[in-house]
Amino acid sequence: MKQRISFDVAPQAYAAQKGLEAYIRTTALPRELIELVKLRVSMMNGCGFCVDMHWTALRKAGQPEERLYGLSAWRELEGYSTRERAALAWAEAVTEVASSHVPDDVYEQARACFDEKDLADLTFVVVAINGWNRLCVAFRVPPATALPKPAA
Repeated sequence: MKQRISFDVAPQAYAAQKGLEAYIRTTALPRELIELVKLRVSMMNGCGFCVDMHWTALRKAGQPEERLYGLSAWRELEGYSTRERAALAWAEAVTEVASSHVPDDVYEQARACFDEKDLADLTFVVVAINGWNRLCVAFRVPPATALPKPAA
C-alpha cells in the first residue's frame, strides 16, 4: 500500500490532533484501558496502521495475545473486567453514533464504572482514535509492521 497523503501537508491540524493525544496522556484513565479501547475502535474502523500500533503497545505492556485477538468478540468471552466491558460498549456506541445514538443503557453501564470526568475523558479517547482511523485509512498510512507473506 502506498501512502496517499502525508500529515506534514497540514501541520497545524496534525499538531491539534497530537494535542488531543497529549491531553489523553494526562488523564486518570489507565494506559492499558486506553490502548484496549483504541485497538477495538481501530478494528471496527479497519485501520491497519492503528491496529498494529495499539496491538504492539498492548503486547509490550504485557497483555496476552488471547485478550487481543478475542477483542472483536469481547461480549462472548471471559477475561475482560466489568470496567473494560463498560468502556468497550461505550467506545463502540460512540463510534457508531450515527446508528446507535449512544443508548441510555450503555451510558448507565459506563456511569456505573466511570465518574463524569473519566467518562468524558474516555469519550475524548474514542473521538481521538476515530479521528486517527479516518485520517490513516483515507491517507492509506501503512502499518509499521508488515504482515508475513503468505506461503506459496
